[in-house]
Amino acid sequence: MEYTVNKLAKLAGVSSRTLRYYDEIGLLTPKRISSNGYRIYGQKEVDRLQQILFYRELGVNLDEIKRILSEKNFDGLSALQDHLRGLLERKQQLELLIENVEKTIKAMKGEIIMTDKEKFQGFLKNMVDDNERQFGKEIREKYGKDAVNRSNAKVLGMTQEQYAALDKLTKELNETLKKAVEQGDPGSPSAQKACELHKEWLCYFWDNYSKEAHIGLTQMYVNDPRFTEYYEKIAPGCAVFLRDAVAIFCK
Repeated sequence: MEYTVNKLAKLAGVSSRTLRYYDEIGLLTPKRISSNGYRIYGQKEVDRLQQILFYRELGVNLDEIKRILSEKNFDGLSALQDHLRGLLERKQQLELLIENVEKTIKAMKGEIIMTDKEKFQGFLKNMVDDNERQFGKEIREKYGKDAVNRSNAKVLGMTQEQYAALDKLTKELNETLKKAVEQGDPGSPSAQKACELHKEWLCYFWDNYSKEAHIGLTQMYVNDPRFTEYYEKIAPGCAVFLRDAVAIFCK
C-alpha cells in the first residue's frame, strides 16, 4: 500500500511538516514523487518511519538515528529487540515512580510512615535507568560491566545531602567551563579549575579515578554526538575544549 504525506502523517500520528523535514535531511525519503508533485511512501518507508519513531521515543536525536539506520549491517529485527528492551526498562522506571508517588500520597495522608531514603530512592533509580538507556552500551564497552555496575550502585546509595552537593557541583562546573571556553585557552587557570571540578564530579559516580580514564572519557564526549550535544549546550566547542583542557590537567 502507498501513502501520501498527509495519509502517512495521520497513520503515524505525526505532522506532515515532520515528514517533509525528515525528507529534507535525508532521514526518510519518499518512494517516489507523483506526476503532480506529491511525495509517495511505500511499505519500506513505512517500516523505516516506525524505526525512526521508536528511536525518537527512546530519546535518540535525529542525527544519530540517521547514522544508525544508514549502517550497512543494520538489522531491523535486532533493532526492534533493542527497542523492546528499552521500553521495558522505561516501564520499570514508570512503575517504580508510580509506586513512589503512591507511597508519598499515603504518607501525606498519614496512612504510612515513609523514610527519607524511600522518598529519594525512586528518583535515583530513574536517573540510573535513564543513563543506562542512553549510554549504557557505550560505557559498558569502554569501562566494563563491573565498573558500570559499581557506579550505578554508588549512585543508588547516595543520600539526599550527597545529591544536593552533586547538583551544586554540577552547576559550578558548567558555569566555570562556560567562562573558560569563552576565554579560549585550555591551559588557563579557569580551564584547569573546570578540570578539577570535573574530576570531583566524576568521583561521585566512579569508585576509583585514573588519569587515563578521565582522558578517555573526554575523548568520548567528542566522538559521540549525544555527549557532544550536552556540552554544546554549555558553550559552542565545549566538548573539544574540555578534552584539550583535561589532557593538560592530567599531565
